[in-house]
Amino acid sequence: MAYVIIGAGPAGVVAAETLRKADPEGKIILIGGESEPPYSRMALPYYLIKRVGEDGTHLRHGKSHFKDLKIEIIQSLVTQIDTKGRNVILEKGKPVAFEKLLIATGAHPLNPPIPGIDLNGVHHCWTLEDGRNIAKGAKKGAKVVLMGAGFIGCIILESLVKNGVDLSVVEMGDRMVPRMMNETAGNLLKTWCVNKGIKVHTSAKITKIETGTGKHPLLVHLSSKEKLDADLVISAAGVAPYIDFLKGSGVETDDGILVNDWMATNIEGIYAAGDVAQGRDFSTGEYSVHAIQPTAVEHGRIAALNMAGQDTPYHGSLNMNVLDTMGLISSSFGQWMGVKKGTQAELCDEANFKYINLQFDGDVLVGASTLGLTEHVGILRGLIETRLPLGRWKDVLCDNPTRVMEAYIGATRSIG
Repeated sequence: MAYVIIGAGPAGVVAAETLRKADPEGKIILIGGESEPPYSRMALPYYLIKRVGEDGTHLRHGKSHFKDLKIEIIQSLVTQIDTKGRNVILEKGKPVAFEKLLIATGAHPLNPPIPGIDLNGVHHCWTLEDGRNIAKGAKKGAKVVLMGAGFIGCIILESLVKNGVDLSVVEMGDRMVPRMMNETAGNLLKTWCVNKGIKVHTSAKITKIETGTGKHPLLVHLSSKEKLDADLVISAAGVAPYIDFLKGSGVETDDGILVNDWMATNIEGIYAAGDVAQGRDFSTGEYSVHAIQPTAVEHGRIAALNMAGQDTPYHGSLNMNVLDTMGLISSSFGQWMGVKKGTQAELCDEANFKYINLQFDGDVLVGASTLGLTEHVGILRGLIETRLPLGRWKDVLCDNPTRVMEAYIGATRSIG
């Protein structure tokens, strides 16, 4: 069997390794679009603060790892998939034939339509090359403007501060991490960052970037009419599945590549996994893109098993984010924003930056978000994933949402 995997991120690498275990004799080709060994984007912040070198970002260590597994690596962009001829068309090199194909191309950063977004000194933080460019500009005392205070932006934020830059954050939402936290928690996080010396502009947009006239090379214009001098601008304005090369292929797409519960597309023998795949959501049963690394890894494993002929359905990914922002841990799980006709429990200790919000559907916990309360993370996830009926323990949690461990044990015993 000839297996081809497009994408050398976590989903693609795990899929290749899983295929090798499932099919010791099959031919496996892993195609990466960058001239780098397979690496993790999640390691880039650690690279920026020099906690790891470039090799520390690599997903697998040892120069012979893939060679030992007889996994061939090709470094080239894919320009097209010929689904009828069963070939992957490359920007450089000959077409690559496949019998089974996995598309794990991940996402690409969005480029907002802002005048000056293409000026020198404006970078995404998405590739290892981006990391190199940011590391050059993020020197101690440099004025840095970070566009976007979502999950990716907040990961980058901490590494920038540790480098000693003068940081301004611009977020168009009314709070930080608006797709992960409600208004109360998101604004507590903002206060935490401001107290750490970061200038945070919420409900604001960058309207223009132009060449500076003073000692700083860039001048950033905000919708508030304020102007920010900058030595470096980093765009973390969101990502979208990388699917443009699929035009004309016949592979069905929506927000991402549509897959069924076996991670298969509408075309026989072609699968998708990771940030590019629109797979089942555990909480809703609907199909959506979950751009988080644990989901990508599990997608890759499940897809590979099915490609190798081992019937393995995927039961859905839980919307889950855990973020460390300058020492303040925040998390959100499942339907953290609540459900129709649902109820909630909430507790806030603003002075100590502690917050918990629980969302219920009947007596079942379906979503949760926390700030500064790390001890509850595992139990909250477990309650949501097991859909454990809480019975009278729901009232206990509504009175004090921090009693989640007691509620879990009590509800489990009641069922038993």
